[in-house]
Amino acid sequence: MKKHALLIIAGLVCVCLFIGNAAKLYQLGFIEFVEAKLYDTRMRLTLPNKIDDNIVILDIDEKSLKEEGRWPWGRDKLALLMDKLFDKYGVAVVGFDVVFAEKDNSSGLKVLQDLARNQLRDVSQFQSVLKQISPGLKYDNLFADKLKQRNVVLGYYFNEAEKNISGALPSPVFAAGSFKDRPINFFRWAGYGANLPELQSAAISAGHFNPTVDFDGVVRRVPMVVEYDGAYYESLSLAVVRTLLGFPKLEPGYATDGNDKDYAGLEWLSLDIGGDSLRIPVDDNVSTLVPYRGGRGAFKYISLADVLKERVPVEALQNKIILVGTTAPGLLDLRSTPVDEVYPGVEIHANMISGILNQSIKSSPPYVIGLEVLLLLVVGGALSFLLPLLTPIQVTLVAFAALLLTVVGNGLLWQYGNLAVPLGGGLMMILVLFALNMSYGYFFVSRTKRQITDLFGQYVPKEVVGELSERPQQVSMEGDSREMTILFSDVRSFTTISEGLDPKELSLLMNEFLTPLSRIVYKHRGTIDKYMGDCIMAFWGAPLPEARHAYNSIVAGLEMLKTLEELQPHFKERGWPPIHIGVGINTGRVSVGNMGSEVRVAYTVMGDAVNLASRLEGITKEYGVGIVVGENTKDAVPEFVYRELDLVRVKGKEKPVAIFEPIGLSGQVAEAVLEELKLFQQVLQSYRKQDWDQAESLLLNLQKISPQAKLYQVYAERVAYFRDNSPGVDWDGVFVFKTK
Repeated sequence: MKKHALLIIAGLVCVCLFIGNAAKLYQLGFIEFVEAKLYDTRMRLTLPNKIDDNIVILDIDEKSLKEEGRWPWGRDKLALLMDKLFDKYGVAVVGFDVVFAEKDNSSGLKVLQDLARNQLRDVSQFQSVLKQISPGLKYDNLFADKLKQRNVVLGYYFNEAEKNISGALPSPVFAAGSFKDRPINFFRWAGYGANLPELQSAAISAGHFNPTVDFDGVVRRVPMVVEYDGAYYESLSLAVVRTLLGFPKLEPGYATDGNDKDYAGLEWLSLDIGGDSLRIPVDDNVSTLVPYRGGRGAFKYISLADVLKERVPVEALQNKIILVGTTAPGLLDLRSTPVDEVYPGVEIHANMISGILNQSIKSSPPYVIGLEVLLLLVVGGALSFLLPLLTPIQVTLVAFAALLLTVVGNGLLWQYGNLAVPLGGGLMMILVLFALNMSYGYFFVSRTKRQITDLFGQYVPKEVVGELSERPQQVSMEGDSREMTILFSDVRSFTTISEGLDPKELSLLMNEFLTPLSRIVYKHRGTIDKYMGDCIMAFWGAPLPEARHAYNSIVAGLEMLKTLEELQPHFKERGWPPIHIGVGINTGRVSVGNMGSEVRVAYTVMGDAVNLASRLEGITKEYGVGIVVGENTKDAVPEFVYRELDLVRVKGKEKPVAIFEPIGLSGQVAEAVLEELKLFQQVLQSYRKQDWDQAESLLLNLQKISPQAKLYQVYAERVAYFRDNSPGVDWDGVFVFKTK
């Protein structure tokens, strides 16, 4: 236990961190985000997806706007709607998810009154007619008359702007001072936008339609009661339900007697309906979780135009709860919810009404904070002490079991207890403890791996050691086929050099030039396959995938030549002969992996592309160049300027291969060199056309530019030979090498 003390302490610190967040001492944004997404997931997985036939939404949709004109409509039309709904269809209650905040002047009465006061004030007949028709043109009064003595609930909203006040509020559901002895965290507002006073006084009730918009813009709750100027006002959904039930008294439900000054104890609101009661659970903000029934369309929608034109059967609306709202995009009553990113606001109220009446609302009372803290303490404490004592496999199994039990337990409380207990903090705490314990073990494993890397890194690349230790199953004896680039470098005339030195000096010489060349390979992300006497074989593209394997190999090859040239003065000081190498590079698909026998296994590459790279290194001396690359390599690295050397058929290959000498990066090659390359390209064209005179003339010019260039001498000799020994009309310009 002592050797795990540090890990146990670290685990307990993590547990305390999560407990502090659960206890609301501070808020960790990432936990809040995860909690919100998990809540949404639980909601979507348990949706009843059944239409509630008791609630109908009269939709101010595109069809209604097309038939009846743009919104807002004249109040005379809404007055007509009230008559149709209550007299013809016999609805139970109507709730408006719209605000009538401005006077309706669409009748033209104001214009007529202005005429009566000015231009036509002396026309008695006009004055008489105006007096007769004026009552019928006062649309607000007409609408107000149709609201009286009917179960109509108007909607309004609160805002945070203290000076932004319009219209008239209904009577509060709780008078000022009703909760003065309890620390209840009501939503408090500074202003409101309500209905015209004449409409509000005529309506039987009204309710606010302010939802609670969470940090991510999603509506998950609706405040049942909010505070304004010390008094308390109910939501639209609650007002509709109370109107439907004959205005039962709304009673606050407390879990304590009020002696606890830190705990408000308000956990529900209840409606007394004749000996029975409907209970509405609330949280610490007196908000209620919206009991969504499904995605958009969980309630029956009827176009408002169809009701006005009486195209709807009576039984479709009779004794129904009616909500008037809009889904038309231009009217902007669309919300983001857990069940749909674009969701009509009116349907949120429909879900709340349905949930209150069906008693299907999930409860999230203030005491769930204590429940979450207790669960975190028990589970986190147990895991903090247990996990450090287990093996990695056991840690994984125990952590998975803890996650599973937490999810299952939370799901049972959700589904059968109607209790929304936070889940994100518990799951993340378990995952953090799991990661902490696995990481602790990983550091010890990593230390062992570093020891292995230090031990074997001088023989094979560290990347190979890392891949073998991390993913040995991916570096198998069977090998892997992939496109790679292979490099061979070999010392010119090594036999002659070795004969002139004693074994000790020869060994020193080998180390002096192989070490810097090997470092160059590693520097450019290459892997040294093997040393074969004076030859280095390296490859790019394995064991780690390398998108620029061909580019890196060319850069390494050129740097090897440059570095070796810089070492010549040092070799001369030691009394050693000058060292020159040839480098052959080729790109192609090869097999790479652990290959060998039961006695010895080596990480190596095999394939035709490897053999060709070896052949290319061998023919560098034939052209007097330091480096030769194959056509695939040249095509893979267009950033370089190349000199085409020849079209050859090497020993063991039937297909001719174009070979090139990389000169330097484009834009970094001198103009004189580019001109020389262009001139030699003309030589090749004449040579392959068997235009020996033209080729010879061009070669003479090139030899004047670079008298020491063996390449030009080679072609001059070929031209002289072919002038006397014609290759024939079918000659393809390919030079055949008979030896390796």
